[in-house]
Amino acid sequence: MPVEPPRNIHATALLAGDCGLLITGASGAGKSTLALALIGHFRSLGLFSRLVADDQLFISGHGGRLVCQAPPTIAGLAEVAGIGPQPLAFEKEAVIDLCVRLVAEAEMQRFQKDATIEIAGCTIAALDVAARNVTAAVAAVSARLSIASFR
Repeated sequence: MPVEPPRNIHATALLAGDCGLLITGASGAGKSTLALALIGHFRSLGLFSRLVADDQLFISGHGGRLVCQAPPTIAGLAEVAGIGPQPLAFEKEAVIDLCVRLVAEAEMQRFQKDATIEIAGCTIAALDVAARNVTAAVAAVSARLSIASFR
């Protein structure tokens, strides 16, 4: 199967333990804020956690797996609300295991255990969380990944 060339999308990606997370949502939905909160939360639990890229990503499908890469122009930068882009340790790329979609609370389904989304020809587990609700999103992502207190 031929590999599609990478395409640029408006999203944020990070690693949490051995899982790659893709955060999508409208501008201002809180992608950067959630990514920074997740990185801090997972690190506080002693797990490896690192940004891949904030705001823009190159994505491509490879053998049914979605790979995200940091664009060189923004690699190692994360937008901090009210301050602007700040340097942060990062990984150049990650295989994505879960897509966290920031949506209006009214659009969320109550139970989403088996939700998936197709991106770049790859089927990825999906989780909708309310935009701008970092506390609930961190708990939902941790539960979905069976991390720490959710084991």
